[in-house]
Amino acid sequence: MNDPSQLTVSIVVHNSSLELLRETLHSLETAASLLSNAAEVTVIDNNSSVDYQRGLTLLVEELRDSANLSISLCLSRENLGYGGGHNLALSNASDFHLILNPDVTLKPQALQVGIDAMSSDDEAVLLTPSACGPEGSPEYLCKRYPSLWVLLMRAIAPSLGRRYFSAQMDSYQMTDICDARQVAQVPLASGCCMLVRSKSLRQIGGFDERYFMYFEDFDLSLRLADYGKLLYWPEMRIVHHGGYAASKGWRHLRMFASSGFRFFRQHGWRWI
Repeated sequence: MNDPSQLTVSIVVHNSSLELLRETLHSLETAASLLSNAAEVTVIDNNSSVDYQRGLTLLVEELRDSANLSISLCLSRENLGYGGGHNLALSNASDFHLILNPDVTLKPQALQVGIDAMSSDDEAVLLTPSACGPEGSPEYLCKRYPSLWVLLMRAIAPSLGRRYFSAQMDSYQMTDICDARQVAQVPLASGCCMLVRSKSLRQIGGFDERYFMYFEDFDLSLRLADYGKLLYWPEMRIVHHGGYAASKGWRHLRMFASSGFRFFRQHGWRWI
């Protein structure tokens, strides 16, 4: 490899939980200890409050002397959205780039497993891990192309959807593939944790910043698929502390609807 850094990582925050971010960074530090080179981590703050940025700066300083991470903080003067924030870190040259939520903790071998897998398959452009929630319940990060009906149920009434439309929900979430815990090629991947071949990510220009929040990961998946395979890799494991748009209030639901309309208009409608 020409670049001394094998892996770059970007984490975007906007008044996000500093305690969860601390857990994320410490899990990164542990996982990076198994790599041959220190991981270059960029934490991008999307114009959070002044008090939050003070706390964030102190947190980043805690890891300045880490032997396993080379960490930097980027303070954006405006909220660029999820994809726009991550794009600020794409100029960093590396072999692989990890797109990571600030509410995800990595299992100790996650990075080593993922990088070894992509290094052994030149056609792989993205790996998505197996995930569970903080209580150990499975989360499904792989997705089939969504229908409008499934997304409405998932966004507005996820518990109702799981109760009365479980077959459609399970198909969308690829539970058949994920529960089998076998490597599989997938159409779409969640943006909470994506290990991507950096060259391919730069070839497509990163995230489409017209998606401020939601569906930017699905759009990215479809564009990356033109360059290679998107793979579910069950031995790469994470814990995700996030939630559905329905649990985050009406503002998030409005953004979900706006981005969903853009996604379907751009990539094609599927109603049921």
